[in-house]
Amino acid sequence: MKLIADKYEAKEIIKIIREWSELTQEEFGKKIHRSKDSIQSYELGRTKMSLNKFLELAQKENLTITIEKKNHK
Repeated sequence: MKLIADKYEAKEIIKIIREWSELTQEEFGKKIHRSKDSIQSYELGRTKMSLNKFLELAQKENLTITIEKKNHK
């Protein structure tokens, strides 16, 4: 799947990835070695996920994350 990252906040992208995986927060947390509370904190934006962890997560879920370059005048 392809996700255009600049259309979403990081917390939304994490939730989208989890939902595309059809996993609960608890199941998703186990898969990426985090607690359910950590996943909830990511999705609510209370905790930020490191870029390395974020990219690792996308790779595990076979997602392509792109950022569209906007034309500036």
